[in-house]
Amino acid sequence: MIDSASRIGITDVDRDSFEFVAPRRPLAGEPSHESSLAVENPEMEPASLTSPGEIQMTQSDRRQFLVSTAAALAAGISLDQRATATRANTPDQTKRPDSPGNLHLAPFRFDVTPPMGHSLCGGWIKPVLAVDDPLEAIGFVLLGSGKPIVLCVVDWTGLLNEAHIQWRSALAEAAGTTPDRVTVHCVHQHNAPFACLESERIVLAQGDLPHIVELDFFRKCLDAGRTAIRAALKQAVPVTHVAHGAARVEKVASNRRILGPDGKVASQRGSSSRNPEHQRIPDGVIDPMLKTVAFYNGQRKLASCHYYACHPMSYYGDGRVSADFCGLARKRRQQDEPDCTHLYFNGCGGNIGAGKYNDGSKARRPVLTQRIYDGMLKSSRLLKPESIHSLGWTTHDILPPPDARFSENAILKQIQDTSRAVSQRNRPSYTVAWIRRYQRKIPITLAGLHVNNVSMLHLPSECFVEYQLRAQAAAPGRFVACAAYGDGGPWYIPTKEAYPQGGYAVSVAWCDPQIDGLLTGGIKTLLAAAKPA
Repeated sequence: MIDSASRIGITDVDRDSFEFVAPRRPLAGEPSHESSLAVENPEMEPASLTSPGEIQMTQSDRRQFLVSTAAALAAGISLDQRATATRANTPDQTKRPDSPGNLHLAPFRFDVTPPMGHSLCGGWIKPVLAVDDPLEAIGFVLLGSGKPIVLCVVDWTGLLNEAHIQWRSALAEAAGTTPDRVTVHCVHQHNAPFACLESERIVLAQGDLPHIVELDFFRKCLDAGRTAIRAALKQAVPVTHVAHGAARVEKVASNRRILGPDGKVASQRGSSSRNPEHQRIPDGVIDPMLKTVAFYNGQRKLASCHYYACHPMSYYGDGRVSADFCGLARKRRQQDEPDCTHLYFNGCGGNIGAGKYNDGSKARRPVLTQRIYDGMLKSSRLLKPESIHSLGWTTHDILPPPDARFSENAILKQIQDTSRAVSQRNRPSYTVAWIRRYQRKIPITLAGLHVNNVSMLHLPSECFVEYQLRAQAAAPGRFVACAAYGDGGPWYIPTKEAYPQGGYAVSVAWCDPQIDGLLTGGIKTLLAAAKPA
């Protein structure tokens, strides 16, 4: 959200702070508060740290983790601490395909639309009142280069911590692979679920707060994912070629953070704004390019992955579920090419929104949809398939510490204060969830899929766009496409320079500024593992 080129002396209220106090409705057959979300948390030796936040483990540790994960899944146990505490950060030694025909691709999709009355965006805006268009989870399984690789993107606000791990583990189980070879991202629409199971336990214990995510629905989505992947594997088709393209998107992205004369954030442009100054000020630091990576069987396009860095909301908070303008553009491309599976990944758009070009009116949604669609179309026209001659998958784990300004005890007292607004009680539960995750030493896994000279990077949470620009600069000879909004545990991930500038994003960035070095170093590690083009 840094806009170092834009400095004015105005203030503005963050639009994301508005709320709707929804009555909490119990789940069907909901047990008591004490047992409804019981999670087995066996005592474990924490992973050793070679430097703050960086995980170092042996291959035997890695094998033990995989055995433990499989056993937990078979027993139906939630994967809290055991999920990733013994995962190595060394690159996975995938084998090079013997021939183009060795690779196969199995696309899948399943519905993840929340039911009527379900919380949206963590429970501090209106719950589901209607569905304008359904939400989907879309992805594919790539087979033939070591254990299967799974890419998935979900029309939800976020999947955080244990919820993210459970999604990866469920999809891994169905695909016959391990969770470290599965990446799951969210598009980050706001009229959508914002799932964190630890946060749900915290608010459920209060007895008067709306759900973060309803467990029956959450589990149904996992079951639907398993079913979709198992069905897809039976229809896997050869994948022989890859292609990439990039095109400029006009009048969508703008930097959300506007700095004043003192170098501090003076105004939040947000996802929408009716402030004339916000429309007058330049875009600021953005990445205007929409990128596409497509996979083919000969000349037949099988899957097309689109990447663009921008908050995807035109308007929200009215209880009407929608994939919003980025998801709607993807759906339109899907209609254009029904035999090709289209995926849309939000890039490092933590400090990027459509506020300069969006006043939040309903009339703007189709306009923004058309502009993203045009970018997808232009990018796709530049695709030139080439035979796949190399493919690799690499991972790197980081564990950034919480910022010292956050105290678990103080936050819990705030959550227990019934005089406070819902947003001031539900939202802080996500902070506590990250603090507890760090205490359990459960890292975040960064991943990279490298195909020929294309690197598809899979990153966590709401990264600032600078991380995406750094990734591209670190590998100038490669086509680098960044998908953020993976594991959403940290919430916002500003750059180190952004912390002293303040602003909304910094106020809800749970990690210490050292996350900058850890994430940047991890990105470079992923790219260094790619084979030369």
